[in-house]
Amino acid sequence: MKFISTRGGERVTGPEAVVRGIAADGGLFVPETFPAVTDGEFEAMLGMDYPERAALLLRKYFEEYDGEELLGALRTAYSQFEGGDPAPLVRMDNGMYLLELFHGPTCAFKDMALTVLPYLMRKGADMLGIRETILILVATSGDTGKAALEGFRDAEGIKVMVFYPEEGVSKMQKLQMTTQDGENLDVVAVRGNFDDCQSGVKKIFASEECVRKLAEKGVRLTSANSINIGRLLPQVCYYFSAYLDLVTSGQIAMGDKVDFCVPTGNFGNLLAAYYAGRMGLPVGRLICASNKNNVLTDFFRTGDYNVHRPFFRTMSPSMDILVSSNLERLLFESSGRDAASTAGRMADLAEFGRYAVSESERAALGKIFTAGFASEDDTVDCMYEFFMEYGYPMDTHTGVAMSVAERLMQKLNDDPMSEKHPLVVVSTASPYKFPQDVLYALTGNDVKDSFKGVKRIHLLTAMKVPEPIKSVRYKPIRFKTSVSPEKMFDEVLRFASDAQ
Repeated sequence: MKFISTRGGERVTGPEAVVRGIAADGGLFVPETFPAVTDGEFEAMLGMDYPERAALLLRKYFEEYDGEELLGALRTAYSQFEGGDPAPLVRMDNGMYLLELFHGPTCAFKDMALTVLPYLMRKGADMLGIRETILILVATSGDTGKAALEGFRDAEGIKVMVFYPEEGVSKMQKLQMTTQDGENLDVVAVRGNFDDCQSGVKKIFASEECVRKLAEKGVRLTSANSINIGRLLPQVCYYFSAYLDLVTSGQIAMGDKVDFCVPTGNFGNLLAAYYAGRMGLPVGRLICASNKNNVLTDFFRTGDYNVHRPFFRTMSPSMDILVSSNLERLLFESSGRDAASTAGRMADLAEFGRYAVSESERAALGKIFTAGFASEDDTVDCMYEFFMEYGYPMDTHTGVAMSVAERLMQKLNDDPMSEKHPLVVVSTASPYKFPQDVLYALTGNDVKDSFKGVKRIHLLTAMKVPEPIKSVRYKPIRFKTSVSPEKMFDEVLRFASDAQ
């Protein structure tokens, strides 16, 4: 399997795509073709555990990696998850299911890929004969940063630098990052929002001067964001696994369609579901659930992507994003894999802050994607009512998705002509990662201290407090640097110098 750039001109191996992270022209690597999962492989996966299913699927893309070694790496990665099953499916009485992806070492869905990426990257670098220090730059809206820091902690020959919006993450997310152990790590707050962090990182990757200065220090850049194909493809696996679990539990028959509702910011998680469908998973609707920053909802409705709008800080901070990077991969597909068109649209976005797709493209996307958004009040109401009915506490991002999903389900139920499928809502984080907002949604009470919120949620729900949340309380703050977006590369150079 080879990988090509969404903007044309490159064709590389899997290890190259993973280690480089982003194409030289600023494009994102995508598979040259989507490998099909055969009927026999679907049947075989029914009897497999999660690491075995993931190994079968990932080997279709990463043929250069040894199969047994990859399976071993996946077993090691998912052994860090609590409960034995890294992606359990919870059935609700209302005909929906929750796919819990927050049982990993940082209590968020990013662990599903970022516990695997260190193996893919280190092994890929070895196969390519790379001896320089690999510096992973990460822009985070809260969860990717911590997951990357934990996943690559003290990894040989690899350094990780995380940029996060100073006022744009929850207090618990900030604590998880700034107290992180590991001698090969750095964490920097940026005085701006996530888009400032992401744009700054992309500019560093695109700058020949930045790359040259780092090369002089023996440092090679890559990324652990979902712009890296090695981050994105492991996320495809849990959609297959959820579907197979529905079959094995007798909820559906093989071949029945299933809808997925995903809380969406940078679009990687939902794109992974789309990739699963391209591989043959019987996907029905893919529901894009946005918070108050509903740029994606407007895009799927009108075909116009426009970032000239107010930016809101919400209780679901990992979705507080106006520039959804992974949408570029979907544009590449919707345009018939037209690299020139994709490059032009990205140039328009960079220069004018907007682009548009054709009416035929918008209509084609509308056959697969449905989009909706939830206001802050919608999210709070949904979290409260769901807890009152089912005794199930959810985090704020899952609350957004559930609010959108319930409204869509009601609309479908009201239409006797609509095609109905089982609906899986993707639950992306533990409620304990956002304790103050979750407590407010469930009780109406405000607390200033995150750990008081954790304690009160536990008393209210009896839900186990994850060890990674408990352990962070008394850890010292290690990282205190704060910079403007213009000074991000200065920090990268400083850290690269420290790495020598």
